Amino acid sequence: RERSREPEKILEEVKTLAKEGYKEVTLLGQNVNSYVGNNKIKNFADLLNEVCKIDGIERIRFISPHPKDFTDDVIEAIANNEKICKIIHLPLQSGNSKVLKEMNRKYTKEQYLELVNKMKKRIPNVVFSTDIIVGFPGETDEEFEDTLDVTRKVNFEQIFMFIYSVREGTVAAKMEQVPEDKKHERFEKLKELYDSRVDENNEKYLNTIQKLLIEGKSKNNSEMFEGRTDTNKVVIFKQNAENKIGDIVCVKITETHKWYLKGEIVK
Repeated sequence: RERSREPEKILEEVKTLAKEGYKEVTLLGQNVNSYVGNNKIKNFADLLNEVCKIDGIERIRFISPHPKDFTDDVIEAIANNEKICKIIHLPLQSGNSKVLKEMNRKYTKEQYLELVNKMKKRIPNVVFSTDIIVGFPGETDEEFEDTLDVTRKVNFEQIFMFIYSVREGTVAAKMEQVPEDKKHERFEKLKELYDSRVDENNEKYLNTIQKLLIEGKSKNNSEMFEGRTDTNKVVIFKQNAENKIGDIVCVKITETHKWYLKGEIVK
């Protein structure tokens, strides 16, 4: 059974982190948006709004929500609070309604796309990341095409891709399995589709000013700092004497690369 921590304890923990100098927090839970609070802080939207009020905290992320529990008040909280990062991790798992039902996911392809479109209309510059499993037992080529269709329509910023593997003791383990070569073939198709969109997605950042939290030095160049955009894109930029790890800075994006962006600090 799911259990929710008392909201007061969560807020006290965040306040303690803020006093210690932390500027970004992540609210983490299994189906985090199904959170149940108390009479004062009733649900996940209330919790988000309260965390946003804490001085010192500049950025708030949360993972992993479940599409079936993504309510309108959570969408409003994201839209109305600048502190909440505008990348939404929205696990898809499969783009086919029949496969989703067999996964016990409680939503359809159409409902997922409707939710995404609702968020795109309400939250400016929102982007999405997701989890996708290929080769779930019984999945046909036609059903897998639905996954590719959703991927094209949503245009995910990030995809965490997995090949289904048998877990003994589960209902799926007793179902008809997809051949291994077919699983890998589908995985490569999904990866190819995602890779074909990366450069285009990165182009929208070029010449924009991005607010970044300096997380540390670049792993590949000790003279460069590394941070992440509101949408979780890695950016590297030259260090200067005025800034240090933990500072929030504005960076103009000057170059795009497949897996990172490059920029320069602006005053």
